[in-house]
Amino acid sequence: MMAVTSYLALGAILFCVGLFGVLTKRNAVMVLFCIELMLNAANINLVAFSKYGLHANQTGQVFTLFTITVAAAEAAVGVAILFALYRNRNTVKADRYDTMKG
Repeated sequence: MMAVTSYLALGAILFCVGLFGVLTKRNAVMVLFCIELMLNAANINLVAFSKYGLHANQTGQVFTLFTITVAAAEAAVGVAILFALYRNRNTVKADRYDTMKG
């Protein structure tokens, strides 16, 4: 049986990789993927704490389901915004989206 520290270390590594990607990538699609990676790292920690916590119950897994729902909505809205920006700017480079004017 694995210890909770293994799950927390995996979650921390995934979160750091996602944070690095958000801060360094120029492609807006890759930034969205990295945000999803960060949300999944938080989900791993929630499930690990719900299984190995002081009072082991299903609360962390319920919060994980809510987080997955929010992540799906975020991905749908983010991709729709990227489609609209691509139609206007003809690029997916995040550094080109610096003004709110069309």
